[in-house]
Amino acid sequence: MSAPPGPGAAYAPYAPYPPSDDKIGGYAAPYPPSGPPNSGMGYPPGPGNAPYPPGPPMGAYGAYYYFQPAPYPPGPLAPGMMMHQPQQYAPSQPYGAYPPPVMVQPGMPGQPPPQVAQAGAPQAAAGGWMSIPQGIPSCPPGLEYLTSIDQLLVHQKVELLEAFTGFETANKYTVKNTLGQKVYWAVEDTDCCTRNCCGPARPFDMKVLDYYQNEVLHFNRPLRCSSCCFPCCLQTLEVSAPPGNVIGTVEQNWSIFTPQFSIKDQSGNTVLRIEGPFCTFSICGDVEFKVVANDGSQVGKISKQWSGFAREAFTDSDHFGINFPMDLDVRVKATLLGCLFLIDYMFFEKSGNKESDRPGMF
Repeated sequence: MSAPPGPGAAYAPYAPYPPSDDKIGGYAAPYPPSGPPNSGMGYPPGPGNAPYPPGPPMGAYGAYYYFQPAPYPPGPLAPGMMMHQPQQYAPSQPYGAYPPPVMVQPGMPGQPPPQVAQAGAPQAAAGGWMSIPQGIPSCPPGLEYLTSIDQLLVHQKVELLEAFTGFETANKYTVKNTLGQKVYWAVEDTDCCTRNCCGPARPFDMKVLDYYQNEVLHFNRPLRCSSCCFPCCLQTLEVSAPPGNVIGTVEQNWSIFTPQFSIKDQSGNTVLRIEGPFCTFSICGDVEFKVVANDGSQVGKISKQWSGFAREAFTDSDHFGINFPMDLDVRVKATLLGCLFLIDYMFFEKSGNKESDRPGMF
């Protein structure tokens, strides 16, 4: 066995350790070292070709060692330890194809997605009220509801005290659209003496409230006559929106046989006319008042609807309907609504639960 090189002998400057006598044959192992037998890793062996210390057995740290929650508040993640959420792929897409992200709709699983209402369609608010349309220019506050409807239903509330005793109480009405959603709530503002002494001919102030209990319309009816025998003192009704700002009036025209009314704007110009029937008393049928334009064409109607024998016989709680063009000015629509209340008091309001209907205007 030849002696190892002396101190001045040359060897690779990048060798991991100098030659030693305890190596195989007294010489250092060739560089690069071959590593432990059958390792195939290419790393230098330990002293004396000792094998690397074994690591922990498979599964010692669980299936997800790096992703198990720590028993203490975790600190910042080390570089390369960021956890990514698992990628979601749309059905029938190959793994890794990068499809568009799946948009999860709100709501419970298995429920249909929410429906988007069309613009201008009446929408419901809390308590069965119609939601107020937005972005209506040059519209009096509270009349935005009238821009998207062409028909209103007016239902008078049944007063049990009045039905059983004949004691006249203040009238209350619910104004709805064709979907049954509440639009307004109307309340008569009169005193007890006026209601029971003047009966259906009584003057009144009618407050029309919206969902927020704001007074959006105000109707004022003075004490006047309705008979054709007094042509200079016929019925009128003033419409204000908001209260104090007159937007239209309803005036009774002199007529012997049929009820006649004029719908006027804030300037006093007649925009529509109302023509009623000769007899306002009806059995099992509706009573219609035509809404006529200045050229004589019918553009709508106000109808007193048959509400059943018991309601008609024992109460003065009536049901009304009103139709008008969709594109009609909201101020004129509000004036037509005031005309409906005036017609109710003149022809269908009972005095002591007694009918006062009569043919013509006598």
